Amino acid sequence: MADADWKNFLNQVLTPRFPAGLTVMDATGQWRGESGVVEQEQAHVVTVYHGGEAASRRAIRYVALEYKRRFGQEAVLRERTSTCAAFE
Repeated sequence: MADADWKNFLNQVLTPRFPAGLTVMDATGQWRGESGVVEQEQAHVVTVYHGGEAASRRAIRYVALEYKRRFGQEAVLRERTSTCAAFE
C-alpha cells in the first residue's frame, strides 16, 4: 500500500468517524495466511478511545471492513479492551 493510499483512508474513512481523535502507529504484521505461508507486511495500529456506544462499535466495524475491501486483506485484527483514560 502506498503512503498516499493510507493517508486517503485515514482522511476519508477514519477521521470522519472519529473526529475527536485517534492514534496511529506503524508496525510490521505477521500471520499465517489462508495459503499456509507465514507472511509479513507493513501495518498500521490504530487506537481509538470511545465510550463503547453502539454507534462507535458500528463505526469501528465499518472501518475494519472498508480497510479489508480497499486493500484486499484476508482479515483485519480488532481488539477491544475496557480501560480508564483521561486527558489532563
